[in-house]
Amino acid sequence: MRTAEPTSTKEQHAAAGGVVCAGTTISGEPCRQKARLGGSYCPLHDPERKEPKARRRSSTFGHVRKLPSGRYQAVYTCDDERHVAPDTFRTKADANVYLSGIETDLKRGTWIDPRAGNVSFSDFANSWLRSRPDLRPRSKMLYRSLLDRHLIPIFGHLPISEIAPSQIRIWHAELLAKTPGTASSAYRLVRAIFNTAVQDELLLRSPCRVPKGGADRAKERPLLTLAEVQALTDAMPDNLQSAVTLAAWGALRRGEVLGLRRRDVDPLRSRVRVERAQLELDDGKVLFTDPKTDAGIRDVHLPEQAMRAVNAHLDAYVSSHRDALLFTGRTGNPLRAQTLETAFRKARLACGLPQARFHDLRHFSLTVAAAAGASTKELMRRAGHSSADAALRYQHASEDRDAFIARALGELVRADVVTLPSAATRNA
Repeated sequence: MRTAEPTSTKEQHAAAGGVVCAGTTISGEPCRQKARLGGSYCPLHDPERKEPKARRRSSTFGHVRKLPSGRYQAVYTCDDERHVAPDTFRTKADANVYLSGIETDLKRGTWIDPRAGNVSFSDFANSWLRSRPDLRPRSKMLYRSLLDRHLIPIFGHLPISEIAPSQIRIWHAELLAKTPGTASSAYRLVRAIFNTAVQDELLLRSPCRVPKGGADRAKERPLLTLAEVQALTDAMPDNLQSAVTLAAWGALRRGEVLGLRRRDVDPLRSRVRVERAQLELDDGKVLFTDPKTDAGIRDVHLPEQAMRAVNAHLDAYVSSHRDALLFTGRTGNPLRAQTLETAFRKARLACGLPQARFHDLRHFSLTVAAAAGASTKELMRRAGHSSADAALRYQHASEDRDAFIARALGELVRADVVTLPSAATRNA
C-alpha cells in the first residue's frame, strides 16, 4: 500500500528531516534551529535578513508646516506664547532639528526668548549708562564720549541680538589701526554692555570675542631726563612751577595737583595728602571728586628740594586759610586744567620738547622711583594704582639709569676683590 506523499511545505521539510542552521549563537555554539526551506540558516541568523524599520517617535513639541513657497516653518509654544523660528528651512528634517534644539535648551534652562534681543544697541547702551550710578563723573564722561563717537554710529541702529562677533572684530580692527588707546577703551565698554545683556538673559552669549581686545596698546613714550624736568620747571610761570614739581617728584596726576589744598601739605613730614581730584565737565563746571581709584587716596612723601619748592609756593601764592587751593586763577577761582595745559605747552616749546605731555612728569617720577629700588607694591602705593599691571609699566630702565648700571658693572670687572656688604650693614 502506497503512503500519501506530503503536500505542504512544512510537511516536505519535516519529511526530509530538516536542515540544521549553519549559524552560531552569541556564545559561539552551533545553532540547533532548523534552517529555512531550501536555505542554510534559520530566520534569526540569515545574513540576508532585513532589519525591520524602527517606528519614528512622534514629538509633541512644536510642529512644522509647509509654506506655499515650498519651504518649511517651525512653530513652538513656550510659556503659553507662540514662537515662530526666525528663519524658514529647506527641508522638514531641518525644521525638526531646530525644534529639537529648542526643546533641549528649554530642558536645560538655557533658552533665550529670541524677541528679547530686539532692543536696539543705542537704546540698550544708553539705558546701561543711566543705570550706573556707581560710575565716577569722569568715567561717565568718558563712556558717553566713546558711545557717541565710536559705538552708536556703528551699531546703534542694530538689535543687540543681530550684532555678530565678526562685526565686533572688524570694527575693533579698524579702530585699532587709527587710535590704539581708544580702541582698547571702547572695546572694554562694549564688552561690559554685552555682558550685562547676557546677565539680563537678553542674549545667550556675548559677541565680544576678540582676544586681548581690551588690552592697552599705547606706544611707549620717551622718558624725560632730570635736566629736561628741571628745564620745564624753570620755563613755567612762577605761580605754576610747583605744579610741575608735584607731578615730577610726587607722581601726582594733573587733577590731583589741581585738587590740593593748604591742609593737604605737611611740611614737617615732607609729604602731601591726596584725597581729591579736580574734574571739569563738558559744560565747563568744575567739580572736586575722589581720585581715579580707591587706591588714589594716599600720602606721598616728597624729596627735600621738592618740599622746599612747595613751601615757597605756599608762602608766595596761597592764602593762609587751611582750605585754600594751592593753584587758582587770577580771580581766585580754581585753576582750570586748560590754563595749566596752555602754560605747560608754552614751556615745552621753549625747552625744545614739543612732544612732552604733563602726564610724562608722573611717568618720570614713577620710573625714577623704580630705578631707585621701589618694589611693585611701593610703586602701587605711591602712584595710587589699584593693580600691579599699571605699576609694572614703570619698572624699566631709563637711558641714564642704564648707563649708570653699565658703569657700575665696569667697576666690578676692574676691581681685584669685590666685598659684599654684611647682613648687618644691609639691614641698617
